[in-house]
Amino acid sequence: MDPYEIRGARLDAIAEEAELQELNRDTPAPQQSAGENKAGRGDVLHDARVESEIDSTRNRLQEKLAEMANFTGHLEEIFLTVEENFGRREQHLEHHYTEVLQTISQRYDERAAGLEEEKKAKLEVLYAQLLACGHALDASKELIEEAKEVYRGQDSRLFLKAVVPTIKRIEEFAKEELDLTLATSLDFETPPADLSDVKSMMDSINVIPAPSAPVINPQTANSATQTSLRVCWSLFSDDTVEYYELYCRPVLQDAPPDGNAAPHVRKLKVQETHCTVGELQPGAQYELWVTATNTTGISPASEKALYLTVPSPPVLKQRECCSCPEAALIRWESGNPDPVDSYTVELTERIGPGGAEKGVTESVVAVPTCQCLIQLQPGRHYLISVRAVNIGGSSDTSEVIGVSTSGTLFHLLEDTAHPCLCISEDGFTIFYGDEEPPISAMAFDENNFTSCVAVLGDLIPVRARHYWEVEVDDGTEFRIGVAYSDTERNSHLGGNDTSWCMRHILTTSRHKYEFLHNGQSPDLRITVNPVRIGLALDYDRGTLSFFNVELEQHLHTFRCHFQRYVQPCFGLDSPGALTIRNGIEAPKYTFTGHP
Repeated sequence: MDPYEIRGARLDAIAEEAELQELNRDTPAPQQSAGENKAGRGDVLHDARVESEIDSTRNRLQEKLAEMANFTGHLEEIFLTVEENFGRREQHLEHHYTEVLQTISQRYDERAAGLEEEKKAKLEVLYAQLLACGHALDASKELIEEAKEVYRGQDSRLFLKAVVPTIKRIEEFAKEELDLTLATSLDFETPPADLSDVKSMMDSINVIPAPSAPVINPQTANSATQTSLRVCWSLFSDDTVEYYELYCRPVLQDAPPDGNAAPHVRKLKVQETHCTVGELQPGAQYELWVTATNTTGISPASEKALYLTVPSPPVLKQRECCSCPEAALIRWESGNPDPVDSYTVELTERIGPGGAEKGVTESVVAVPTCQCLIQLQPGRHYLISVRAVNIGGSSDTSEVIGVSTSGTLFHLLEDTAHPCLCISEDGFTIFYGDEEPPISAMAFDENNFTSCVAVLGDLIPVRARHYWEVEVDDGTEFRIGVAYSDTERNSHLGGNDTSWCMRHILTTSRHKYEFLHNGQSPDLRITVNPVRIGLALDYDRGTLSFFNVELEQHLHTFRCHFQRYVQPCFGLDSPGALTIRNGIEAPKYTFTGHP
């Protein structure tokens, strides 16, 4: 494919994504929480379903668009890879043929030099034989001339005297045997040429080369489960592969420094360029790499890639979740060894008689921490669960908890309690015993109350209306009210400017009640001792009011525009107990005007 066509396809995909985003801007975003539009939520249930379907369709289109963009980018990478492979194979062939030509040229030079040496040796032997023949001819000629001279002589005595040695010399020369055969052959030796290495080199040109290192793909979204991973990789298009070997090793977060406990490496043999690795741990990180093998050899290993399995479901902390008529604060534990990318909180409103039917399920996505503040509608009942999300996908839902917005629900913060204070198992009754342990046996930290036997409540941080009640008895001295979270722990409730409380004091003659802030109280006298006290906190009006619930009687109102969020506070100044009742609907009289 032409690279310009690939780039054009990518531009078309980008244009489609821009059009989709423009459509999203024109389409109203579906509500994630009912508190964003309090009026008329129950009347637009059908619209909520339509918006939910639109949101789902839009998400599917965005996913398809992302897949098309990824595929287009992959095609462009393949195009460039083909060009690179062609150049690599061309260099490979040129290198092999150059080696063959160099080897043949070297053999030619060696054979030519051998022939030259053989020629030189033959000529030297023949020349030596020629010289020997020449010496023999010269000697023969001398003897013949000498014999002729003796024969021509006139003196018979001289003839006899000279002929005898001449004859001896002739006889001796005649006895010598002359070798008149050629000392060397006229033919040249032609040993068979050993071109086996050249043949091997020629054959190697046609041999399939070992594969290049595969390229393992990064993990894609929704490619895992709690116990498995789907891994993909790619290879150069010109390489021939018989099979792949995928290696998988867990990443240990707390590896020992000596390295003795090395993680186990699993190896899987596969034929395709993808594989699903199973029998893994949820929410864990794994290191993966791959090699390719053919008849020639094994490729180098790919670069290592990190993959994550889907997290385990979070664990909701029901004792730490709190709510009010307008919102809920949900807390949970991750339940996974490795951090997750985000969390998704899902809530379903129970509708119909007795809440038997389920309404539209809404989701709050991309929650970064293990808590979420959700805006809700008052007087409703919701089922809430949480999912953990990472690149591998979304976990199963956690256990479902029910949240009611009919009243304010909170729990006590045990880490703020004075060591002499005991809290019941359900977390709503506090006790101060008769026997007080010695100070040396008490464990204090900077968060504990030290002077006042008190504890704080975990009120939801929403500037709305809150209501709860406290049940007491006549024989208990107590302090109840609200305080800032950083109120002095070595001070009594109501004795500083960070707390507001109602105090009950037992005297010899009567029950005395004070409404303390910064150590000051108005001069009030309550004639009927309340055993069930209602507290109404209104951030908008800046008031904290106290009521005798049984008589529906207003006792006192603090007027203060709280600059920060406050928390319920409860203290016992004498042995006894008090019980907190919350999650109940506020009576109508508690939020009417008071003098």
